[in-house]
Amino acid sequence: MRIPATTACLYPLLICLCFIQKSYGTSQLRPNVRAPSNQTKHPDGERDVHHRPKRGWIWNQFFVLEEHIGPEAQHVGKLHSNSDKGDGSVRYLLTGEGAGTIFVINEVTGDIHASKSLDREKKGHYVLHAQAIDRYTNRSLEPESEFIIKVQDVNDNAPKFPDGPFAAAVPEMADVGTSVFQLTATDADDPTYGNSAKIVYSVLQGQPYFSVDPKTGVIRTALSNMDREARERYSVVVQAKDMAGSVGGLSGSTTINVTLTDVNDNPPKFPQKNYQLYVPESAQIGKAVGKIKANDEDLGVNAEMRYIITNAEGKAMFSITTDTDQKEGIISLRLPLNYEKRKVHTLHIEGVNTHLDPRFSHLGAFKDTTTLRIIIGDVDEPPVFSIDYYIMDVYENSPVGTEVGTVTAQDPDSTKSPVRYFIDHSEEEQVYFTIGLNNGVIKTTRSLDREDVAWHNITVMASEVDNPSLVNHVPITIQVLDVNDNAPYIATDDEIIVCETSRAGQVIQTVKPSDKDNFANGRFSFALPIDLPVNPNFTLKDNEDNTASIVARRRHFSQSEQDLYQLPVVVRDGGEPVLSSTSTLNLRVCVCQRGGGGSSRLKACRVPAFLSKAGLSTGAFIAILLCIIILLAIVVLFVILRSKKGKKEPLIISEEDVRENVVTYDDEGGGEEDTEAFDIAALRNPAGAEWRRLRREVRPGTEGWLVACLPQSPSLVLLDTEDMHHVIRQKVVEADRDTSGPPYDSLQTYSYEGRGSPTGSVSSLGLAQVLPPELSYSDLEDWEPEGHTLSRLFEIELSETEQTIAP
Repeated sequence: MRIPATTACLYPLLICLCFIQKSYGTSQLRPNVRAPSNQTKHPDGERDVHHRPKRGWIWNQFFVLEEHIGPEAQHVGKLHSNSDKGDGSVRYLLTGEGAGTIFVINEVTGDIHASKSLDREKKGHYVLHAQAIDRYTNRSLEPESEFIIKVQDVNDNAPKFPDGPFAAAVPEMADVGTSVFQLTATDADDPTYGNSAKIVYSVLQGQPYFSVDPKTGVIRTALSNMDREARERYSVVVQAKDMAGSVGGLSGSTTINVTLTDVNDNPPKFPQKNYQLYVPESAQIGKAVGKIKANDEDLGVNAEMRYIITNAEGKAMFSITTDTDQKEGIISLRLPLNYEKRKVHTLHIEGVNTHLDPRFSHLGAFKDTTTLRIIIGDVDEPPVFSIDYYIMDVYENSPVGTEVGTVTAQDPDSTKSPVRYFIDHSEEEQVYFTIGLNNGVIKTTRSLDREDVAWHNITVMASEVDNPSLVNHVPITIQVLDVNDNAPYIATDDEIIVCETSRAGQVIQTVKPSDKDNFANGRFSFALPIDLPVNPNFTLKDNEDNTASIVARRRHFSQSEQDLYQLPVVVRDGGEPVLSSTSTLNLRVCVCQRGGGGSSRLKACRVPAFLSKAGLSTGAFIAILLCIIILLAIVVLFVILRSKKGKKEPLIISEEDVRENVVTYDDEGGGEEDTEAFDIAALRNPAGAEWRRLRREVRPGTEGWLVACLPQSPSLVLLDTEDMHHVIRQKVVEADRDTSGPPYDSLQTYSYEGRGSPTGSVSSLGLAQVLPPELSYSDLEDWEPEGHTLSRLFEIELSETEQTIAP
């Protein structure tokens, strides 16, 4: 880094500082002598009351100059221990930031030198550690001590303006001393040491218009009445110099571009005091006939103005508006001109600023006035229509030649030439209308359809018979009015989704009809066809708001059983005449899913996936398939083993369970075993049930004793005169005392015929206990093998019955 020549003047000052530091701060560079005792003596001979031994060495910070460029290394300081007797037995070690690279120590003398040039702006201080050890034993003689080497600053950095150049603005005509901008320079030197970073500001360029505060750097105006219209921009160069601006200090400069902003200090001015304008008498009312402009040297809002017609005669005939963009006055015609009545009109026009600044009111009124003479020209004008725009209407489906409307135009000149009418067909692809050549009556040339084209735009031209080149145009809009010629319908393009889980009475979907006619024909009504049978699946509800709801009549639709239903719907409009149509809606049954935040119905049916959406791995699928195969093998084996059994098991194992049962089986009947499983007589006759219960309780060896006690068959003996209530109560008591019965409720139905019939009972229920007659089975010998099996079963049942009843 470059060292200025003025730095050489600082070396005597630094030598003096080092000398003062040696004289008064020896303890900072050299250790205190270790006292032989624990008491410390002061220079005046008094003893310290504290019995604390002094440390062998105490290091404070050293100082080293930055940017040293001498031929030899710069001496920083010296380390010394009380244990050093000068015989070279003490070895000094240095560690820490820059040790061995920037700072080098003499291990014998303890002198520290800086081997490189340092820059304080890059690093201001270094932290190092010193240690004294015995050279021969490597034993630590003093505890490790930390000290700091500070890099002392020299003035090697000039002030800078890092953000320059700058731009500033100040209003024109500002007072002297008005603040414009504040500069701030930066200096990388140490602001706490000397004047290296003490900056003073001065103006190098821009006088006598601007000045700068030498301490704060604030730029101010130094001259009054600076006019933007005379000069708008100024370039100011400011210098910042360190060392408090003294000779030898370093400096830097920057440029400030100052712009004078506009204020309203100039009134508007018309370039001329008199103007002349030619306007033909055919000028249309409300149209612009001329422009006028006043100049203003100011800018923006300060130049905005408005124009006024000051004379009453001119105000009555003309109007003036202000174009804010162009700052012009637009003159328009308020009343029609007539060359025969008046050939010249005079206007007094004034231009006035709209944004005034009271500071400059002493300059006078901010307005100007001029005179405009308007010369009226005589011209042959084309025909003029009675109005500028026509709107007509006609009903659709009207016959050809229907009159739509009439347009009228006349010659405004005094000659009053006849007028002829034409339709401009250049804009139409098809011709729908025609116009009378002399009377201006517009008629249709074909039948119109509102649903095809609801509005027609045509242009009618009118020309004078005496001068056909003078043509005038007028636009006409014809509206086609609606009649009820289209029946309403319900769109059937999309299928209606029906969830399998739909409930009876649930609204499946709300439908809305479409009608090409205007809605003014009235509201729509809905119904199901009366000539069709009642739909068992769906019905229709008219919501009376031009919508209808499809409602399910039943629940649990199944996609596998039927996935598509059709529902015809009749919709009628309210027009004259009433029109209706029948639309057949397709209802698709689907498996619906619920969404994340609420339920939502699928818009299209999907085929149920065989596996879940997440999917199964191949191994898991194979394992499931193997399990299914094993289960099928077990079922097949069970069926084979069951078919090999010779004797079929009874359908109902327990004989005590006499409840009515419904049994489904796929094999042949078991003969008497079926009657054991379903004793209908016990359910129908309470007395018979009691007799059957006693019969089942017969034990081997007691048959003869029990036969005498058994009551006669209830089918042969009339019941006692007791009501049904008593019978039921008796059965309840018996069921409560029967410990062998099932521990659950059972439903028994008691039904018997009443007394008093002279013919007796014709029911077969009472014949359940009658002994079978003696039958001969010899005729069964000629039957097939199945007949022999049936014969053997009857013989076994007969023998068991005889053994039970025999005494």
